Amino acid sequence: MKIHKHEVIIVGAGGAGLMAALYASRGGADVAVVSKLYPTRSHTGTAQGGIGAALGNLDEDQPIYHAYDTVKGGDYLADQNAALVLAEGAVEAVIELEHMGLPFDRTPDGRISQRRFGGHTREFGKELVRRACHAADRTGHMILQTLYQNCIKRNVNFFDEFQVVDTIINDGVCVGVVAIQIGTGEFHIFHGKAVMFASGGWGRCWSVSSNAHSMTGDGAAAVLRRGVPLQDMEFFQFHPTGIYKMGILITEGVRGEGGVLINNKGERFMEKYAPSAKDLASRDVVSRAIYDEVKKGNGIKGKDYVYLDVRPETVNRFFAEEGRKERIDAAYVEKKLPDILDFCRTYLGVDPVKEPMPIQPTAHYAMGGIPTNVDAQVVIDENWTVLPGMYAAGETACVSCHGANRLGTNSLVDLIVFGRRGGMHMADYVKGVDWTPLPADAGHEIESEFKRIRSSRGKMKPYQLRAKMQEVMMENVGVYRTEKTMTEAINVLRELRHEFRTNIAIDDQGYKFNTDLMEAWELGNLLELAEVTALSARNRTESRGGHSRDDYPKRDDENWLVHTLVCRAGTDDDPQYTINTAKKVDMSLAETDERFRPKVRAY
Repeated sequence: MKIHKHEVIIVGAGGAGLMAALYASRGGADVAVVSKLYPTRSHTGTAQGGIGAALGNLDEDQPIYHAYDTVKGGDYLADQNAALVLAEGAVEAVIELEHMGLPFDRTPDGRISQRRFGGHTREFGKELVRRACHAADRTGHMILQTLYQNCIKRNVNFFDEFQVVDTIINDGVCVGVVAIQIGTGEFHIFHGKAVMFASGGWGRCWSVSSNAHSMTGDGAAAVLRRGVPLQDMEFFQFHPTGIYKMGILITEGVRGEGGVLINNKGERFMEKYAPSAKDLASRDVVSRAIYDEVKKGNGIKGKDYVYLDVRPETVNRFFAEEGRKERIDAAYVEKKLPDILDFCRTYLGVDPVKEPMPIQPTAHYAMGGIPTNVDAQVVIDENWTVLPGMYAAGETACVSCHGANRLGTNSLVDLIVFGRRGGMHMADYVKGVDWTPLPADAGHEIESEFKRIRSSRGKMKPYQLRAKMQEVMMENVGVYRTEKTMTEAINVLRELRHEFRTNIAIDDQGYKFNTDLMEAWELGNLLELAEVTALSARNRTESRGGHSRDDYPKRDDENWLVHTLVCRAGTDDDPQYTINTAKKVDMSLAETDERFRPKVRAY
């Protein structure tokens, strides 16, 4: 295998990876970014509505209010020190993005414009606040472009279309990764002093998802197989407004601009479930409300979807009823939500300026992942023991600033704040350590696994197993869960894993751009992460945030203000998982401010 040697290896070229690469390079490190996609095609580019920062450009605001909303929105499972770091770091990071050239929308006096988003308030929940900084409805795309251009300026090394398939750990130190060059099928080793995983989530475990086809949890699965635990995997967010059947996201920014959810009776039903915040309650609250309306027979045309209505006449009517002075027209909607209008016109044949949009909850975001501290260093137990040389940031990481349910806009904040902190820490770290050598057998094990997949002559195609996995996860480990449904899912997933190990076959035996082979390997990642998710969810006998159980409907702060750590042992043919719940939630803000103590999360 060809060996590439760089001080810092970053896996993934989304917002977190690029921010980390930029800051590590500014700190003097030799940086390589390894990405399965061309960087500007990374999933960060799909983020639409905004990035939260308490700039106070339109409403009085402070970072401590943002931290409060983050803790409350996460149903009090967020580590409160991480929530404060997130909120305070957001202000500086957003202003820096502006200075890098990001074209934010502007207020009439030239400052960064901000809009409302679900769960964002001022004065500790007193009233909704405009906090989401936005570039129309393509904010993530603009962040991605801006960071990539600045990384090019810093001469960061990019290895595009190299898919990382394994982690290399030697003597308790992370020393590199193994990747396949997609264009040739050849294996490469990337040897580094520090490795950051910023490889995104695993929404493709579910059948209806806002995630791109490439979101297969490669980084999380790769470290899990090497003994690193995954944290809080039971918490996966379902965004309430995905395009019906397709899952393509319709940003919360639509509701921030005044859009409302309507059932088949024409009712604005969120007034029943969240009388104060209404359509801008936290995402788990809104997703469950939609499911409840459908269960009551209030879905549109008797089906499992409702309408999202941003037609000016509808929005203006509700503005008037609420006593709000602002009014919108078609030109305003066209200016503020151009991509959303284009999505709906293209994929649905619906013009949102004239017709309501059919929507349903869609699997959207992993709150859990590779456990880290606030400097993006990976930790491997409840005592916060750092694994030297390994870092993680973005959706694949769990610094636990999101707790049980991520607040809207905080995904982009997470990327830039903790990507930035990780990049700075790696730059300092590599200056003070020597190179740890690669083990003699580096890459051999994963190479054998690919040979196994290539030579399998079974009867099942990977896409058939993937479809069954996605169906059982959507039905049994979705918005609502019970022990019975999750146990059924675990049993099915284990059968699918057995089929994957013994009875699959791929059609393409070539090496160049063999997506058939790569998708088969990705299926193994998804099956592993799906089972870990179901096991973690069955183990948590309460309802909290994005984890809602019909058989345990109440939140249990006495027993469950803890994080879930899942470790893997055994073999690929017979993996064994253990669950540890000894890692307590950080309550540092609550120690000095009673408002941060757990209470009923009313909206």
